[in-house]
Amino acid sequence: MLLHDNSIIIIGGGTWGCSIALELARNGYGEVTVLDGEEVPSSIAAGNDLNKIMEEGSQFEDDTDSAYAWNRLHTLCTRAWLEDPIYKPYYHRTGYVMAASSDPAYAALLQDIKGHEHEYKNVNSAEEFRNTMPKGVLTGEFKEWRGFSKQSGAGWVFAKGAILAAKNEAEKLGVRFITGQKGEVIELSFSNVSQRDLTQTEKDDGPGRTLEGLKTADGTIHKAGTTVLASGANADFLLDFKNQLRPTAWTLAHIKMTLSEAELYKNLPVLFNIEKGFFMEPSAETHELKICDEHPGYINPIYSRTAEDSETVAKGKSHTIIGSRPFAKHQIPLEAETRMRGFLKETMPHLASRSFSFARICWDADTPDRMPLIDWYPNSCPGRRNFLLAVGGSGHSFKTMPAMGQI
Repeated sequence: MLLHDNSIIIIGGGTWGCSIALELARNGYGEVTVLDGEEVPSSIAAGNDLNKIMEEGSQFEDDTDSAYAWNRLHTLCTRAWLEDPIYKPYYHRTGYVMAASSDPAYAALLQDIKGHEHEYKNVNSAEEFRNTMPKGVLTGEFKEWRGFSKQSGAGWVFAKGAILAAKNEAEKLGVRFITGQKGEVIELSFSNVSQRDLTQTEKDDGPGRTLEGLKTADGTIHKAGTTVLASGANADFLLDFKNQLRPTAWTLAHIKMTLSEAELYKNLPVLFNIEKGFFMEPSAETHELKICDEHPGYINPIYSRTAEDSETVAKGKSHTIIGSRPFAKHQIPLEAETRMRGFLKETMPHLASRSFSFARICWDADTPDRMPLIDWYPNSCPGRRNFLLAVGGSGHSFKTMPAMGQI
């Protein structure tokens, strides 16, 4: 049982780490520390961004167990984005336009809105797509595009602003943030629980392990009553997730808009083709329009052996990929730029050849089913658990930020 005077360490000061810290502080936990190797938010984090798509959600009586868990998260975060004074200023309810180009993708979209079709308006022609936004924004031909629009219950969130707001409020309530070498966790230390200290029920559950402490890059050993691992794509570096977590990178770019263009593009609905990419209105501060291409993601592979064996390499034998390691890069692959410009040619051809003012890869942690992985460390004893995992945003879970701290 977590008591209010227990010490709590959160590894990771990103989307979920800041949310968890804030809710713990709001609920009277007075000894909460967040450790992160970078200033918040991290330079590699997907949450360190201009905007993220938000769709409001709710629970249904016929939910399966897995659907119930996701819809519960969705319900809690919707309430927070609409009502919580920390999060509410960063949610823009502009609506969205969802689309697909192939028959299978369009069928998947229809399945997603099954039972709620009355909330959406069909958008199936170039003229209908162009009419979802002010004249002059969408000028493309939208060949083979089909979809629907929703004027309320969706929009976008100023992601970086929300993270910093949660961090700042948590600090006001007493949470300590330690960053840089002093906050960079490089090692976890576990100890086996002695069998004589276990109840018979705990013995029946098998040998248990307890998180003894953690080491930061400056050599300091930190200990706490409870530790939460919420370090996103970096979590896989600290713990073997048995192929349940894969650090994955996605790509984005910005186009600098003129003042008149920024005004025209203000308060736009999100446009998202689930096969091609998406964009949202330009930043009010920088007048930059963010574009993302849609793809499964990239990895930075770690191999089971080095490539120093030139004979093995010459024979074309492959090495086994055993992981992926995140890194910061203000560049994107050429193929990603090609996809982005292809998306622009179909939607806003007047912008398709304009230079990118900014581009980068951003990282999150993928799970096999793209659902969050939230649980106590599985090798710990029931009743003696002190290590909680909160990872697996899978590139689409930023909207759950306010709810993660509540659960």
